[in-house]
Amino acid sequence: MREQLLNHVQASKELKQSFFDREIDRVIAMGNDIAERLKRGARVLICGNGGSAADAQHFAAELSGRFVTERRALAGIALTTDTSVLTAVGNDYGFDRVFSRQVEALGRPGDLLVGISTSGNSPNVIQAVKSAQALEMRTFGLLGRDGGQLKNLTDDCLVVPDGATARIQEVHIMVIHFWCEIVDGRFN
Repeated sequence: MREQLLNHVQASKELKQSFFDREIDRVIAMGNDIAERLKRGARVLICGNGGSAADAQHFAAELSGRFVTERRALAGIALTTDTSVLTAVGNDYGFDRVFSRQVEALGRPGDLLVGISTSGNSPNVIQAVKSAQALEMRTFGLLGRDGGQLKNLTDDCLVVPDGATARIQEVHIMVIHFWCEIVDGRFN
């Protein structure tokens, strides 16, 4: 078990190193975009499924609460948390619409949607991106594997090219934390 755990740590470390070596400038640029939108009063809507739903909630909490430093609350909204909306929309329209209906209700031109999908092919995230674009919102993807359909659908995306969902999510949360650090810096 000890060796297995150390192998996971090594794989995670190597993936993070190669990803950030390659994508650091884009991570920073996207973080700056998020911070500038928030400065102008835009909202950041975030969605994903399973562990990516938890990451969406984590990101929203860091924005509306705080990350490290004290600053004013910011509009981070996880579309994964309202069980009444999720079950009503899922029942009435289908699970592929659970995020897009919320985007239609909450999104405004100039807002940002961050779709998180380790496969890049989550139908409900795809529909949310399409709804966001129809509202003239900017769309970012935190994706995995080869980026799937979302790679070419989002305005900008970061793709973690690995087949292990857990390793992809570990990189995603590092990106989210780095974005939050950029945001904190802009509001102090």
